[in-house]
Amino acid sequence: MVAARSYAPIAPLPLAFLGLGTMGAPMAAHLARAGHRVAVYNRSAVKAKAWVAEHGGQAFDTPAAAATGAHMVFACVGNDDDLRSIAQGPDGALAQLAPGSVFVDHTTTSAELAREMAAQAQALGLHFIDAPVSGGNVGAINGALSVMCGAEAEVFERVRPVMEAYARTVTRLGGAGAGQLAKMVNQIAVAGLLQGLAEALAFGHKAGLDLRTVLEVISQGAAGSWQMQHRGPTMVDDQFDFGFAVDWMRKDLGLCLDEARRVGASLPATALVDQFYADVQQQGGGRWDTSSLIRRLR
Repeated sequence: MVAARSYAPIAPLPLAFLGLGTMGAPMAAHLARAGHRVAVYNRSAVKAKAWVAEHGGQAFDTPAAAATGAHMVFACVGNDDDLRSIAQGPDGALAQLAPGSVFVDHTTTSAELAREMAAQAQALGLHFIDAPVSGGNVGAINGALSVMCGAEAEVFERVRPVMEAYARTVTRLGGAGAGQLAKMVNQIAVAGLLQGLAEALAFGHKAGLDLRTVLEVISQGAAGSWQMQHRGPTMVDDQFDFGFAVDWMRKDLGLCLDEARRVGASLPATALVDQFYADVQQQGGGRWDTSSLIRRLR
């Protein structure tokens, strides 16, 4: 269920949203609740029809059909190949957008693909914004995502008020690809934080401490973080059937490591944590939350 929230006044627009997964469905719902006319597409038509039954709008069988007449198209799918499949080709959204329209991609992809998409959009007289998000499913439901954008300044300002329907912050980091690069920075930091938290809690358990009390104390000090507050207690309880899946984190860390090789950056800890996540996958935890790193240490 999408959480109730207030929305800044903005003239209703014809929009399309492509991809109604755990992130896309609540994001699109916020757009509908803000008063926009939202056309949707999802690879599983059943999900699209269920979304329309709850939020209104109209579901379409192809991305191109959903995008027809839309001033802005928003996408949130799984990976580079998924984005290409809904954006490019005769059934892709780009083919049906009128000149001047904007395609906003919330998928976490490679920066290289973001630049490729921006160039393709420009050749068609369109605009492209790479806009990966942070905040997870809960952030999407509550309209409290952090959105990191790579875009032309004028286009960003045009779309920003629309994105604010589901975001706490919407920030332009630079030109095409900058949003994806910023998301890589985010994922590198998150991976390190989670491994540190996993080791800390595993140590505290072996030492015989009351971990809930320990978390209450240290979360108020220099070690405190979002991960500690929201994932520390569930790590103590050994519960991981929610949240951001290990499979997706490995996909993201693969993008980080590829880009690091391209730019000559050293990510030794990130490479190590990526292998730890591979161990979790071997334990059958591909769909577990990323905080399941602690399972390796038990």
